[in-house]
Amino acid sequence: MSGLDHLISRIDAAVRLGDTAAITVRVKRELEDAIHARAVALPERFHQTRREGYARRLLHRSDTLGYTAVVMTWAPGQATPLHDHAGIWCVEGVVEGRMDVTQYDLVEESAGGFRFEAKGCVHAAVGSAGCLIPPFEYHVLANALDQPSITLHVYGGEMTTCHVFEPVADGRYVRRERALSYHE
Repeated sequence: MSGLDHLISRIDAAVRLGDTAAITVRVKRELEDAIHARAVALPERFHQTRREGYARRLLHRSDTLGYTAVVMTWAPGQATPLHDHAGIWCVEGVVEGRMDVTQYDLVEESAGGFRFEAKGCVHAAVGSAGCLIPPFEYHVLANALDQPSITLHVYGGEMTTCHVFEPVADGRYVRRERALSYHE
């Protein structure tokens, strides 16, 4: 059994736990263990960056358990906007490089827009992993190095859209739906 097959079987077991908190804790541990052991060798195509923005590539889709594993490859300076996860739990691990992860709390939602409060930035190195469980799902990811970084994301479903939050006047943000796709 390859390292990837072993990791997928461990994630399958975690997802079968059924409880979101238990699932994410277990998936986080499995990702950390696999990354630290260098057990998952990603094919070369997962290492390729894109000039237009970070690359998002499907690694695995479980049709029976409903989760997906997605590899994201980040060129220097690439980052996400402030975004949510469309109500889907997620565990994210750093495979190569280093990422800055800034978490946000939604503090106000009104007709005038949204207000967020930054809750701090984690400098995530290789083997670091974190969990997002809605409604605590707002963050910004940024490659912290002058070389590519690679992250592995396990989602509790197929994340085909999310909301991005664009800053406007007076510290408020407007929400826009963004379609997500995979890159080759």
